[in-house]
Amino acid sequence: MTRLLRSSNFWLPNRALLAVIGLTMAAGVVSAQTTRRPAGPEEEPVFHEYRGVKLGWLADDVRKKLGNPAAKSDEQDYYLFNNEKERAQIYYDTKTRQVTAISVDFMIGASDVITPQQVFGGEVEAKSDGSQSKLVRYPKAGYWVSYSRTAGNEPIITVTIQKLP
Repeated sequence: MTRLLRSSNFWLPNRALLAVIGLTMAAGVVSAQTTRRPAGPEEEPVFHEYRGVKLGWLADDVRKKLGNPAAKSDEQDYYLFNNEKERAQIYYDTKTRQVTAISVDFMIGASDVITPQQVFGGEVEAKSDGSQSKLVRYPKAGYWVSYSRTAGNEPIITVTIQKLP
C-alpha cells in the first residue's frame, strides 16, 4: 500500500509539469499553423506580376509602364534592365494584344533578383549540382509560375509566369 501511495504522490506534483509541457507544445503547434506556408496549387499565387505588369495587360499599357523595348513585335517585347543583366520577354496574344506570359532572366551581377520566397513564399530545394527548379500550376488563378536556377559559378535565374491554356 505504501508503494502505491508513493507512486501516486509522484504523479501528483508532476501533473503540473506535464500540463505546462502540454500547453507549451500546443502553443508551438498554433504558432506553426499561423506561419505562412509556401503556396500550393489550391492557394492564391504569391508571385503575380513583374515590375507592375500582369497577365492580361494590353501591349500599349506594358510599353507605357516599362518603356520602349529593345525589340518589339505583335507577339512579344524584349526588355533589357540593369546593364543588360536582367532580360524580360513579354508575350502577347496576337488577336487580343493581351499579355499571356512573362519570362525574366537574371544574370550574375543583376540587382533585385527575384527569389524563391518572392515566387512561392518559401525555398526551392537545390539539386546535387546546385541547380534549382520548381513549377506550380494555379488553376483558380488561371496561370502557372516557375523558378529555375542553373548550376555553376555564374547561374542564370529564370522566373516565368504564363496563362494556362
